[in-house]
Amino acid sequence: MTLQNRVKPTGEIVADPRRGLMLGNRGCLHGQGRELGVSRWRSKLWICCVLDWKDVRRDPMPPGRWTALFFLDEATALAAGHRPCGYCRRGDYLAFATAWQAARSLAVRPRAVEMDAQLHAERVDRGRRQRTHTRSAADLPDGVMVRCGADAALLVGGRPRIWSFDGYGPPMTGEAMCEVLTPPSIVAAIGAGYRPMVHPSVLAGTHATLRKQP
Repeated sequence: MTLQNRVKPTGEIVADPRRGLMLGNRGCLHGQGRELGVSRWRSKLWICCVLDWKDVRRDPMPPGRWTALFFLDEATALAAGHRPCGYCRRGDYLAFATAWQAARSLAVRPRAVEMDAQLHAERVDRGRRQRTHTRSAADLPDGVMVRCGADAALLVGGRPRIWSFDGYGPPMTGEAMCEVLTPPSIVAAIGAGYRPMVHPSVLAGTHATLRKQP
C-alpha cells in the first residue's frame, strides 16, 4: 500500500511510491486506517530531517504519534515551508538560523519558535492554501522554487528546472517575474548564504551554490 505522505513543493501531500531523500514532520495527520484526515498540520513546527538516523527503523504512521512526510530533497521541503530540524540536523539548523539572522540584521540568532511562527504566517493563508509571492527572477538565489505554468521548478543559475518525484528536468528559459513558492523568509535565508541540499539530478554540469545530499 502506497501511503499518502509524499510532499510536493506546493505543500500538497500525495501518495507516491518514490520516497525521496529527506523526511519531515508536522504532527500526526493520519487516523487508524493510516489515511490522512482533513488537517495538513497539527502544529507550527514543520521540520525537515535526515532520512536515516542512527539506523533506527520507525513506523511512518504510528497510531496517534506522528506522520512521516517524505521530500525529494531539502529544496522541496523548504518550498513547502519546512525548516531544518534542530536535533538530527543540528549543523544545518544553526546555519539556517544564522542566515535568517543575517538576512534580517538581528542582534541575536532567532529561536526555533520565532522562526516557526513567522514561517507559518508565510506558508498558508486563511483558506489553508499555500501563500506565494511575486519576485524578479534576477533577484532570486539558487535553491528557490517557483511556478512555471502548472509545474514547480527549482531555480539554478537563474534558470528554472522542472521538479518531479524523480528529480529535475533540464534548464529552461525563465520569465522576468516569477511566482515564488518558497516562503519569503526562507528565500531571504538562502540569499544570505544558506545552501539547500538538492537532488543530484540538478547539479550535473552546473556551478550552482547548492549542496548534494551526503
